[in-house]
Amino acid sequence: MATLSQHFRQFAEVTARSTGRPAAFLLAVLVVVVWAATGPLFHFGDTWQLVINTGTTIITFLMVFLIQNSQNRDSAALQIKLDELIRSTAAHNSLLDLEDADEETLERIRENYRKLASRKESARAAASKKAGEEEVAEEACAEVEQIDHELERHRQKQAAENGKSSRD
Repeated sequence: MATLSQHFRQFAEVTARSTGRPAAFLLAVLVVVVWAATGPLFHFGDTWQLVINTGTTIITFLMVFLIQNSQNRDSAALQIKLDELIRSTAAHNSLLDLEDADEETLERIRENYRKLASRKESARAAASKKAGEEEVAEEACAEVEQIDHELERHRQKQAAENGKSSRD
């Protein structure tokens, strides 16, 4: 027997797929056109306006949850795929749990990669391409070591905070 979560997932997938099609947009436009056309019939009254406001608010409110469910599932699947690529290649495994890092740590790591990209571009522009590439490779190793240290400090900080909160 399927669980409530599975039923909601299936419903969210079908709804997200259906509402993302041109026909759904055209249906929404048709509803607005019909509503606008009935304005003179109802003398553009408060009830006439309330109908469209209430309808769009309810639909928007419900769609937020369906879209968020689809986005969460897609993001989780993408993260797992990226983690597998990192794990199975020569990339640094220390990047696997990067999504748990705080903003300050992420910004420092991002800045390290910006520096690395800038240095690589400078090396490419240099006359001696081979010497420049060797220099960039050495700098890249140093940058990656710095990133690894940043991530290790973050993990230690997280472990200390978790240990402190469990003792409280």
